[in-house]
Amino acid sequence: MNIISLIIKREFTAKVRNKSFIVMTFLSPLLFIGIGAFVGYLSSMKAELKTIAIHDESGLFGKEFKSTDEYKYLNLTQIPVKYLKDSIANKNYEGLLLIPKTKAANRLQSEIEFISNDSPSISFINNLQDIIASKLTTKNYQKAGLDTLKIKNSESKVSINLSKSSGEKTLKGLNEIKIIIGGAFGYLIMMFIILYGNMVMRSVIEEKTSRIIEIIISSVKPFQLMMGKIIGTSLAGILQFLIWAILGLGTMFVLSYVFGIHMGATSGMQAQAIHGAQTEMGSQFQLYIKELWNLPIATILISFLIYFIGGYFLYSSFYASIGAAVDNETDSQQFLLPIIMPLILGVYIGFFTVINDPHGTIATVFSMIPLTSPIVMMMRIPFGVPWWQILLSISILFGTFFLVVWFASKIYRVGILMYGKKPTWKELYRWIKY
Repeated sequence: MNIISLIIKREFTAKVRNKSFIVMTFLSPLLFIGIGAFVGYLSSMKAELKTIAIHDESGLFGKEFKSTDEYKYLNLTQIPVKYLKDSIANKNYEGLLLIPKTKAANRLQSEIEFISNDSPSISFINNLQDIIASKLTTKNYQKAGLDTLKIKNSESKVSINLSKSSGEKTLKGLNEIKIIIGGAFGYLIMMFIILYGNMVMRSVIEEKTSRIIEIIISSVKPFQLMMGKIIGTSLAGILQFLIWAILGLGTMFVLSYVFGIHMGATSGMQAQAIHGAQTEMGSQFQLYIKELWNLPIATILISFLIYFIGGYFLYSSFYASIGAAVDNETDSQQFLLPIIMPLILGVYIGFFTVINDPHGTIATVFSMIPLTSPIVMMMRIPFGVPWWQILLSISILFGTFFLVVWFASKIYRVGILMYGKKPTWKELYRWIKY
């Protein structure tokens, strides 16, 4: 155990003293803020105004199309279609909406054509179809002798109020908020497992190719070396998380002091801001704040730390064994895909299954499978998961880690001294049996 602690200390010190680690620790938050600001700036930029020519031979839609910030509609029915098509080819207009003249309205709905050089967006075409369909529907009502005003006034809009069994009101869209929160934590786990797992693999490859490993294992067992690398790198990752958390909290307190913004559940905004929010959204705003505070925040944060450590330990044992089996990162690519695929599967399961049925069979099963549980369970926890399921999932995760690390150490033990030959899956299986 003393040898493993020395290796952990060596790996941890080497990682935290690395210039790239120090730079990225303090630069990464700024990069995330900068990317967020850049994306916000791009989303705020107005799209280039596109001019759409309309040639309406039916005379029904001259005033139906209203120009917007993105599209400008011009009624050019008096200009021959041939010249308009030439203008489209010369890119004078973005597109031409050609509405022919027909004797029957039911034929018109299938003979309208949009001409453009580039394929238009689905939302744009759907908007055109809705406008035309609405006008034709009104004409059909009038032709049938129906009072369109009475029909419009007879339309009902239903808004279902949501509440809990205890009688408390709840909100629409709350599931979406929960999946965003859980998805963010799940995605962070996936990203950092890949990031720090690759660090372990590169470290093993560097020591192997420089032949330093031959000196190290003369006094250290391969299993001890592998465990030391995994734990040392994980401690460096946890330190990086703590630094980011301290920087984030420090920034919040500085902003609150400089700009006079008071943090807290009840004093989180000034009286004027509270009054404005209540004026605009009324009790809805208070309900959202209340529901967010009712989320199992402590469970989410503690589970995030545990699942990050467990998931990292599990996948790092794979990365370490791959690093020991190959001579360079290029040869490792054939082994990395089967490792990354379960992580990607976990993200897809989370976003496409958990949001619709967080306590269903699929979501529950994949939150127990150790290769996907760090991501899927983190997405389920905001919806409320029984403690026994969380504890069972964590137990299976760490139990699988000890089983995998036993197999991985066999590959590590043999592969660490293998040079000059590109291994295959068959050879890795043979090494496990040694």
